[in-house]
This record gives sequence, C-alpha cells and structure tokens, in this order.
Amino acid sequence: MKREGNIKISSENMMPIIKKWLYSDKDIFLREIVANGIDAITKFKKLAAMGETQEDGNEYCVKISADKKAKTLTVEDNGIGMTAEEVENYITQIAFSGASDFLAKYEKAGGDGIIGHFGLGFYSAYMVSEKVEIFTKSYKDEPAVHWESDGNATYSIEDCDKKERGTKIVMHISAEEKEFLDENNIKNLVKKYCSFMPYNVYVSYKGDGKDEPLNSVLPLYAKNPKDCTDEDYKKFYRDTFMDFNEPIFWVHLNMDYPFNLKGILYFPKVRNKVELERGKVKLYCNQVFIADNIKEVIPEFLMLLNGVIDCPDIPLNVSRSFLQNDREVQKISKHITKKVADKLTALFKNDREKYEACWEDTSNFIKFGCIKDEEFYKKVEDIIIYKDLDGKFVNFKELLGEEEIKEPKTVYYASDELQQAQYIKMFKDAGLKAIMCDTFIDPHFLSFIEYKTPDKLKFTRIDSGVDGALKDGEGAEDTVLSEIFKNAIGKDNLTVKFEKLKSNVPAIIITDEYMRRYTEMGQMYGMSSGDLAQTMIVNTASPVIGKIKELDEEKQKFVANYVYSLALLSFKKLEADELDKFVSSNLELLENFIK
Repeated sequence: MKREGNIKISSENMMPIIKKWLYSDKDIFLREIVANGIDAITKFKKLAAMGETQEDGNEYCVKISADKKAKTLTVEDNGIGMTAEEVENYITQIAFSGASDFLAKYEKAGGDGIIGHFGLGFYSAYMVSEKVEIFTKSYKDEPAVHWESDGNATYSIEDCDKKERGTKIVMHISAEEKEFLDENNIKNLVKKYCSFMPYNVYVSYKGDGKDEPLNSVLPLYAKNPKDCTDEDYKKFYRDTFMDFNEPIFWVHLNMDYPFNLKGILYFPKVRNKVELERGKVKLYCNQVFIADNIKEVIPEFLMLLNGVIDCPDIPLNVSRSFLQNDREVQKISKHITKKVADKLTALFKNDREKYEACWEDTSNFIKFGCIKDEEFYKKVEDIIIYKDLDGKFVNFKELLGEEEIKEPKTVYYASDELQQAQYIKMFKDAGLKAIMCDTFIDPHFLSFIEYKTPDKLKFTRIDSGVDGALKDGEGAEDTVLSEIFKNAIGKDNLTVKFEKLKSNVPAIIITDEYMRRYTEMGQMYGMSSGDLAQTMIVNTASPVIGKIKELDEEKQKFVANYVYSLALLSFKKLEADELDKFVSSNLELLENFIK
C-alpha cells in the first residue's frame, strides 16, 4: 500500500539549505552515497559475525551504473538493507543517524568501520538530482520498499518487488548537472573519493557489458610494514600521486593505541631548489577520502610531503567535510610529527651514508619544519648537517667539537661556491672551517638558529669578516687612503678599516653580516634597503690598493669606486643605480684599453 507524508525536519526551509550548503563541493555526493553502501555492507557482516543472520556467499560490493538516455545514476549495494520502518526513521527523519543507532545497539560487539550519518549523507544526492528513488530490501523477512521524493519536503513510500538484499539508490540527474552522467567523470570521482574503500566498487555503463573495480580494498598503508617491499611503496606512490620520480624515502605510520592511525608519508625529490613545493597529504577516515592537506591534522611543514593518512578516530562533522575542534586531533598531529622526526633520526644514526645522500632533497623541508614546529626542532636539532669546504657533511657538534661552549662561537659559511671562490680558497689555505649554506631558506634558518642558541652560535658569511688566521700581521691605519675612499664613494656612514691579509685578493671586504642579511631580506620582499651604514676593510696586501695614492685625483676616484663595486657584487645584489655605475666603469676601462 502506497503511503505519502512529509519529510520530518525542524523547518520547512531546511531542505534547500541541505541541498545547497551542506557540502562545499557537489561532487562529494557520490562519496556519500557510495560510503553509505559500504556502511550497509559493514553492518551486515557484523550481524553475520554475531550470528544474527547468515552470509550468502556472494561478493560484497557497491555497483555504480549510469543511463544517459534515462538521465539516471544508480548506486547499489548488497548490505543490510532497510525495512519500511527503518526508511521512515533513517531517511525521512534527517536528524536521526542510522549509523549512530546501529552502534548504540551493537556497541559491545564493536562497530568499527561504520562511517556514519546516513540521513544527511543520503540527502547530498539532491545537490545534483531533481528526484531520488530508493529500492531496498532488509536482511529481515519483510517486504522490500520503494521510497521516492523530489526533494521538496514530501515523499511517497510503498512495497516493491526487489528480490535481493540491499539498497539501490536511483538519482534522476538534473539537466544542469548532466556532467555527472559522463563515464570519465564518474570514474574520476570514484578514484578520487573511493580509491581505498574496503569493498569493491564497480562502474558499468548501459550496453558496455563490463564491470570494472576501481578501488583497492586493502591499500598498502593498511598493511603491516613488514609485509611491504620497497617496490610496493614505490608503486603505491606512482599510482596515488602520478609522480614518476621515485620518492627518496618514506615513513609508514601504523598504530592502534592511543588512537587508530595508519598511513604513509613520502619525501619527494626536490625539483627546484629555489622554492618549497607544496605536496599533497590525503586524509581518509575508514578508507573514505575526506580532503587534502587538512591543517588541523597535518602540521603545516609536513604538507610539503606527499602522503596518505587514514584515521578513523578523527571527529568529523555530519558532512565529513570539516573537522570538529577536539584535543584528539592535536594529539594525532603531534604523533605524526614525532614519527617523521623518529624516522629521520633513525636514518641518521643507522644509515648515515643514505641520510647524507638524501640531504639535498630533505634539507629545506627539515629546516622549514624546525622554523615552524618547536617540537620537531627539538627532536632533529642534532641531525641537521652541513657540507664543509671539503665536501664532508658535519653537524654542529662535529664542527665545533664536544667541549662546553662558554661564549658564542662564530661559524663561517659560504652561500655561493662560485662567487665566493676566492674567499673559500683563502679559508682553505689558512686551515679555517666553514660550511655551505646555499639554499633560499638558509638566511631565515641561520637567523632562527642564532635566536635559539644565543649563547652558543653566531654566523658570518665567509666574505663578511676577517678571521685572525687570514691576517698577515696588523694593517696600519691610513687616514689619507681612508679619505680617498670616503670622498670617492660619497657615503657619510661608511667606516673604513685596514687589514693586511695573507692573500692579495680581494682588495676590499664589506663586513657587516647583519646589515647584509637585512638587505637580502628586503630585496626578497621587494623592499629597498635604503642607505645603510657599512664597514669596509681595505686589504693593504693588494697591489691595487698600494698604487692608489700614486694616481691623480680622477683616477683615484675611479679605482676606489671600481674596487668598492667589486666588493658590493660579492656582498649583495646591486641596486639599479649601483649596477649602472659599475657597467659604465667597465665600459670606460675597455675604452681606455683599446685606445
């Protein structure tokens, strides 16, 4: 007997809100409908395991089919099914959750794998449908049921002749949403949202005579790490992220206490040393895709990685689109950070050679993580390594020695092996130590380390200071030469000092490390550094410097400006007027040479 009624919602205006605003993306409807089918199968298997029903030996699965002519998209499962009373409860009473009711009834037996919120998930179908029908038959010995509604807060329900247990959802797709009848679109959505659902999901099209499972019911991340080979990990990476560059290594997360968490995080090869590329960490709940890069679960610096995380314990809202605020989420985030740090530390201690081989690809990520996450920094500070001038990797303990540091030690570094080649040679010849810091993040990271260790370390670029071992005695002050430089350069805030170095090049060194960093930071963000104070060391061992006072005033000015420009080139990127002046000087030299 056919019955009609009103869908029980708290307000007659609720349905348009559900249809339009419950989900941020329309295509999520397919995830919700398929996930409900997966839930129904999980429920039936639980009941069978408890002895309340018997399995029939058929494959548990969800089938999706589309009929462009009829403009219908159908999703069918062979799960628990529903009686007429259950349809009334779980479909017409939107606020009532079938999964919650099921869990409450069978909580002692365990309700793992129930995704939840059936009613609201079902109504996502109306985002793309003008009418939805349900054909369902319960595992109980009760008549099958046909339910139908056009989404305008009214419905009809009656018996039907469905023979097989389970539920079939028939969505009559709206004309403006016809893209959801396209075979490729449907398959892409299944791959996006249902790739790892625990029962096979098939897609078939009317007349093609073939079914195709599009998901992996036991994804690699759900397996025990002991059962996974390197090739398994690489294949899963290629298939999941469509990246055919092999990852350098990975972290397999697998824990059951104090919360359930499984996943794999991959460290991808760095394609461009100039910038950090955002990765993609996919979040799943019971093998149902939720979203990419959810910041509440995935710490910001880990979003540079690629990975998959499945956590049934994350507290989702009814649409599964957003996380609810919860302490457990913070615990999960901290645990993921800890596992990544533990993996890096273990690699450093157990396979230093591999760790060093991976450093070029991981260093920016690790440094960024230290800046962004205090706990991560504490765990990895001793495994941060640097390449010294001989190409050997060292950490700070190895560089500075194990003795107690009673006052800040200066650590010299080079940022450009070619541009600073003469300084590197000077340091090597003098037996001095220095490290290479040549990535875009290093200026930020060195400042960060200085902030964290104010009593231990300070950094000076190799061309921004003069160590005692580089000197060949004391350089005598020369007031005449000092005035020549000041007048030629025309900077009131220029301090000129004199040192005799063991090498006769360079002629001039500009030594203010912090002013140089400030200048670089300003240029990075498109700001002018202005006319900042400078300290300039004149190398009295340079033949050029020794000849300046013998020149006439015009040539003195020319040479002073020229060697100053050479020093600036090494010190910082030239401003437009400085570069123009330097180019003009070079042209003048050429003109004089060819006369």
